[in-house]
Amino acid sequence: MAPVPAPLALNPLPAEDDLRPLADRAYERLREAIVDGLLTSGAKLSERSLAAALGISAQPVREALRQLEAEGMVETRPRSGSFVAPLDTARLVEMGRIRAALEGAAAGLAARRAKPADVTALRCRLSAMRAATTLGDPAVLRRANEAFHDTLHAIGGNSFLIRSLNALGAYDHIGRARALAAKNEPPQALDEHAAILDAIAGGEAEAAEALMRAHALRSLAVAFPEEAGG
Repeated sequence: MAPVPAPLALNPLPAEDDLRPLADRAYERLREAIVDGLLTSGAKLSERSLAAALGISAQPVREALRQLEAEGMVETRPRSGSFVAPLDTARLVEMGRIRAALEGAAAGLAARRAKPADVTALRCRLSAMRAATTLGDPAVLRRANEAFHDTLHAIGGNSFLIRSLNALGAYDHIGRARALAAKNEPPQALDEHAAILDAIAGGEAEAAEALMRAHALRSLAVAFPEEAGG
């Protein structure tokens, strides 16, 4: 069967109000398009067409696709090109279970290594999550949630663990979006992150690991209730 062409319902990247590198902005836009289903599983990704849709050159799109491939959201096939990876529910749930164990390990490491400045940084991230929860904007909340986890990973400082978590980016982005879209999930997730932060601040590594693992598995069940319980 011929590859499904990627829909290009993408708005051009604004030129004046974002100073981040174009590759980072292209990565974020394409990632969101995959998460939101605008670029569907199995769709062929043309660098030239994506660049035209985003109003940029092909080079930053190429870099963005490489990053998405490292996260499992895009795959490159010899002599065929790049495609949105087949992200069926069973595969995402499998990735989610692995992520729960790794996130738990990351929280335990953070509890062992966190300095007062690190705890302050996490409290700032939690405040941003609280504000986003009150605002009720799913996109803002996803970014705040992601920033909390990224900060926690950096505090743990284990490069192998960080690379392993990054390789599960497909689940991380899609699962987070689905879970946080559930009606009662944002306030519950906020409370769970607060408890994880308290354990890290108190140097309680085993508690931090257990709380994070339980949170990740519960979120997995919210995101994929039809599969995650098995």
